Amino acid sequence: MEILRCEGVKKIYGAGNSQVAALDGIDLAVNKGDFVAICGPSGSGKSTLLHILGTVDKPTEGKVVIDGTDLSDLNRTQAAIFRRRKVGLVYQFYNLIPTLTAEKNILLPLALDKKKPNPEFFQRIVRTLGINDRLESLPSQLSGGQQQRVAIARSLIYRPALLLADEPTGNLDRKNSKEIMDMLKLSNRNLEQTIILVTHDEKVALEADRVITMEDGRIIRDEKRG
Repeated sequence: MEILRCEGVKKIYGAGNSQVAALDGIDLAVNKGDFVAICGPSGSGKSTLLHILGTVDKPTEGKVVIDGTDLSDLNRTQAAIFRRRKVGLVYQFYNLIPTLTAEKNILLPLALDKKKPNPEFFQRIVRTLGINDRLESLPSQLSGGQQQRVAIARSLIYRPALLLADEPTGNLDRKNSKEIMDMLKLSNRNLEQTIILVTHDEKVALEADRVITMEDGRIIRDEKRG
């Protein structure tokens, strides 16, 4: 089942002779349950594409459909609501609220929507991510790897159609990086979560089931692994 489709997506910055094409006609389809890595050097367009998929930015041309919703039909308020409910975002900076416990940070998206969590699903997430014994801790009492796990749990709690991870291991050492990638793979397998991960690190990209390589705003390679 297809969860994401991009058709002829372009993103152009500037005007006239100073125009820069950050994305130059991206065609992409991702199925539910896929774990996809997008890699490429700085300036290849991978982060621009991620921002468009996360409704943080809009394409200059082209079409993006996520879980049956055409993103071009959404105004700014609708895009923000869609992002909160349908797209999980994980960055290399954890963006946790320092005065809230790990549990309250995880449940924050539901609180914003005035929704109650499903206790069984909540426990499934925190056990999968190995943080069920740190729920009462503040972010300052957690290691970097633990904070990133809380950030991942927060992005999963409302069962998004798509989890977007932007350099999620960028601030972590090798040991914690491997643990976070293992957690993402577990989330993909055990929670059937569709994941698109952006990274400049080829070793991290090779952990995914499908690796897309970008260069100069275009997809130059699309390989399935395993």
